[in-house]
Amino acid sequence: MHIEFRHLRTIKAIHEAGGLARAADQLHITQSALSHQIKGLEDQAGVELFVRRSKPLKLSAAGLRLLRLAEQVLPQVEAAAAEFSALRDGSSGRLHIAIECHACFEWLFPVLEVFRKSWLDVDVDIRPGLAFDALPALMKEEVDLVVSSDPEDLPGVTFVELFDYAPVFVAASTHPLAQKPYVEARDFRDQTLITYPVERTRLDVFSQLLIPAKVEPAAVRQAELTAVILLLVASNRGVSVLPDWVVREVKYSSDYVTRPLTKEGLTRRLYAAVRDDDLGKPYMEKLIDLARVEARKLQAA
Repeated sequence: MHIEFRHLRTIKAIHEAGGLARAADQLHITQSALSHQIKGLEDQAGVELFVRRSKPLKLSAAGLRLLRLAEQVLPQVEAAAAEFSALRDGSSGRLHIAIECHACFEWLFPVLEVFRKSWLDVDVDIRPGLAFDALPALMKEEVDLVVSSDPEDLPGVTFVELFDYAPVFVAASTHPLAQKPYVEARDFRDQTLITYPVERTRLDVFSQLLIPAKVEPAAVRQAELTAVILLLVASNRGVSVLPDWVVREVKYSSDYVTRPLTKEGLTRRLYAAVRDDDLGKPYMEKLIDLARVEARKLQAA
């Protein structure tokens, strides 16, 4: 027996309307076409679906069984259609984010807190892109957005500019380097450098300063949390290099000093890597806009 969605809608409409004429009006077809459809369905089933002599028209036992099926299936079909419509217009979807920048957690969480209040039907998740290759995961559709400072030429992927930031040197106010107007690569030779626990190539101090200058610090100490890094720095256990948005409050504290890296200073740019097919989705555009706004707030603080 071949049952189509229109058959289920027909059974439901006739039951609710109590007659063929009103049901035909609800379904926007002629009464003749509706009768023909019922006859064809009864021929397939081999049983009558209606008690013909009753007024209003009533379903037979077989018809009631089909009605129960319609009441189960049609709401699920309508819900799926609504979900597909929301996916098409960008009001719902999936937004799984990978972060290649360890310090970005502190910047991104306020963005997502604002985002979730307006986009309740978007499935948001964060995966730290430090334990896996984030950009290949983006291309394989395992994640939907990658926050990165290292754009690449990848087919089907666009790197959208978010904002520029400055990696800055941070030390205790009593540290000898605190007297310098800026810090150079050679200044790290006799220092304990405190960093996040990530590969050196993903740390600005190494990729932009120390590796090009072929300078190795006296020691490297790692800490997971920014607060712990700052505590160690304030205790003169070492020095660090952090994005300017992370140390926005440090510059007002007498315990710390911040200095540019090199006389000219270093500037880095963060990007949102997104598949081209997802770029135009409203929730993706909104997240990127919020990210830019939040970054300006942090840098102005």
